[in-house]
Amino acid sequence: QVQLVESGGGSVQAGGSLRLSCAASSDAISRYCISWFRQAPGKEREGVAAIDSDGTDFYTDSVKGRFTISKDNAKTTVYLQMNSLKPEDTAMYYCAASWYRCYSGSLRIQSDFRYWGQGTQVTVSS
Repeated sequence: QVQLVESGGGSVQAGGSLRLSCAASSDAISRYCISWFRQAPGKEREGVAAIDSDGTDFYTDSVKGRFTISKDNAKTTVYLQMNSLKPEDTAMYYCAASWYRCYSGSLRIQSDFRYWGQGTQVTVSS
């Protein structure tokens, strides 16, 4: 069983930055594919970024160049650094863990992710 706890959400103005954290209950981040998903009101949940056990990362097109996913195995924590935030980034952000290796399609297959956190809200105002 892997428990994931997100933190770091908040309200910022467009152009601002936030760093989200996903703390894992075990060394899962060193062995699993960890991903950030988000869901805006009235929209489907979508994959944002993923990081594999070897550190390889993947991003959805809308956040490339603005968001960076990273991890600290010693702290069993995955981060999502979000820069140049836009109002359309407003959503509940969730981290999730999959025992499958990450690949470019991971962000589109939510069913691969067995463990999910409770989410942290990000609100970007214009």
